Amino acid sequence: MRQYLRHPSDVPINYRLGEVVVHRNDYLRNIGKGGLCFTSRIAMPCGTRIHIEIPIAEPVFNADGVVVWCQPHQDVFEVGVRFEGIETEYGVRMVEQVCQIEHYRQTILRTEGRDLTSEEAALEWIQKYAAYFPA
Repeated sequence: MRQYLRHPSDVPINYRLGEVVVHRNDYLRNIGKGGLCFTSRIAMPCGTRIHIEIPIAEPVFNADGVVVWCQPHQDVFEVGVRFEGIETEYGVRMVEQVCQIEHYRQTILRTEGRDLTSEEAALEWIQKYAAYFPA
């Protein structure tokens, strides 16, 4: 089984780099218990301290980490971040599910024209897909 789950590229991610008060908005690519990958419009040196926020549910997922790789990809950069601290593992699992549910909600709106609340989308997603979600 893969260590990271691929997520739709429409899941927003906010981050702040090191001591510099820079707040950027980009998009999540994948997330796993040890870290995540996201796309960025700027390159980041390895070793840069980073604070991550994924604001798609309450409470907002927050984690501190370190940039461990950064590679150009088309017109952006893919950035790999290793989380610091084991307390983020439960939060990561919740974010994985919330990302899938939010993408489901947006897909249903686009394809069927139904504007589901987050709770309605969660109930439908759980009935249809929870059994296939890795434990």
